[in-house]
Amino acid sequence: MNRKTLVLPAVLGLLAPALAACGGVGGGGKGGDAIVVGTTDQFVATKDAPAPFDPAFAYDAGAWNVLRQTVQMLMHVPRGGGEPVPDAASKCGFTDTQNESYRCTLRGGLKFADGDALTAEDVKFSVERVLKIKNNNGPVALLSNIDMIETNGDHEIVFHLKTPDATFPYKIATPAAAIVDSETYEADRLRDGFAAEGSGPYTLETETEGDRVVKAVFTKNPEYKGDLKLRNDKIELRSFTDTESMEKALKDGDISMMTRTLQPEQIKDLSENPAEGIDLIEMPGLEIRYLGFDTDDSTVKSKAVRQALAAVVDRGDLASKVYPATAEPLYSLIPNTITGHQNAFFNKYGEPNRPKAAGILKAAGISTPVKLTLNYTTDHYGRATKKEFEVLQEQLNATSLFDVDIKGTEWSKFRDSQKRGEYAVYGMGWFPDFPDADNYVAPFLDKDNFLNSPYVSSEARNKLIPESRRAADRASAAGPFERIQEIVANDVPVLPLWQGKQYVAARDDITGVEWAINSSADLQLWELGRGVS
Repeated sequence: MNRKTLVLPAVLGLLAPALAACGGVGGGGKGGDAIVVGTTDQFVATKDAPAPFDPAFAYDAGAWNVLRQTVQMLMHVPRGGGEPVPDAASKCGFTDTQNESYRCTLRGGLKFADGDALTAEDVKFSVERVLKIKNNNGPVALLSNIDMIETNGDHEIVFHLKTPDATFPYKIATPAAAIVDSETYEADRLRDGFAAEGSGPYTLETETEGDRVVKAVFTKNPEYKGDLKLRNDKIELRSFTDTESMEKALKDGDISMMTRTLQPEQIKDLSENPAEGIDLIEMPGLEIRYLGFDTDDSTVKSKAVRQALAAVVDRGDLASKVYPATAEPLYSLIPNTITGHQNAFFNKYGEPNRPKAAGILKAAGISTPVKLTLNYTTDHYGRATKKEFEVLQEQLNATSLFDVDIKGTEWSKFRDSQKRGEYAVYGMGWFPDFPDADNYVAPFLDKDNFLNSPYVSSEARNKLIPESRRAADRASAAGPFERIQEIVANDVPVLPLWQGKQYVAARDDITGVEWAINSSADLQLWELGRGVS
């Protein structure tokens, strides 16, 4: 086994020709000619989540990774990162200096997989559908700044924005702006079940057991016209209930690659005890983990309680005990590889400090120990989550300032309970929709935010976020983002914990693995091929 580390984006272009030359159309594991990829992502249809793959509903990394293979957006982020480039569009750009009007021209001859023509009206229908349905779980917040959509003939579409937003090209490169067919999707209701149809690089067929998808088969779409270059004809995404069975399938040759989510002990073992014919590959990652708070709940309504937690949580201890070599402490909502990052929590609270926390609680007149329940999901981020919350419980109880219980819940129930405000404190992860500081701020602080949080900072929401979006040069938005991070560190509506790395393991005859998942954890399965590099 070889252990590989993906080079940084600055030199990715140097590798592209060599890697592309290795790729070939064709096979995978024992399951026929498909390249078989394993994941522990679970795709479940429930009463609260009836439409896991509907673009108006789906807003988690696993579902988006299915959609990215099957639907098409106007733009997409290129394999090595950077600014979005046209996909369904032939060209896009702002038509004014204020970044308030964005025009796209579609490629000629676009069709959905069933042969229906794709026009500008379909784009308009798809985006307006997300805004109209406005599902509480969905990605509507990414599109909520759209004021009006105009079409000019079959090929031109113009988005008029309510306020300037230089990040808009990134937003329409996400499945929130997936183009769907009005003949297949209704304008005002979700499409129940596991169907996902569009004009993307693959068509989708699913195999289910009860209410769960166990296998998603992606077959090359002959109607696809876009920027992506497919290096295979068929991909099978197989869902495993645990990482051990996924690893066994890889070693047995039943799958060709395993991705989300490898456990820390598996990464350590694969690194230290090489398995014949298997490569472990480390990639840059932008995942973060954090504690969220229902700031209306009586137990954490006082800012002092949240500040005291921030003053005593030991991120270094947490990362080393639970995620050795795969995570590093995070002291801001914005990770340290994103422009605008600063260590705001460390600047305010320093190293874990019990006396400081005790002083904060005493000054606010809060009796100790403060009783709290930390809620976490048992199956969405991997088995190590339970250990993570056991370590947090041990840290907090050791201070005698807190009396902490922990409770785990399956994701299909956890997420809806969290959004309904049933948890005072809860653990979540965030994989960015796009690699910009805005996407680590707005989803938590803006109107219609991802967490459905009652917390409001008028300065952040009404002044700083809009100010940051006016900056076409994203580096010049650092000032507003730094101030936002200071506000978050002071008010603690969320408490950042750690930033993760990404690992995948693959059989050594599979090419393109280095490109098959980007820093935002987006699967790009079209990059995979079979050959000898």
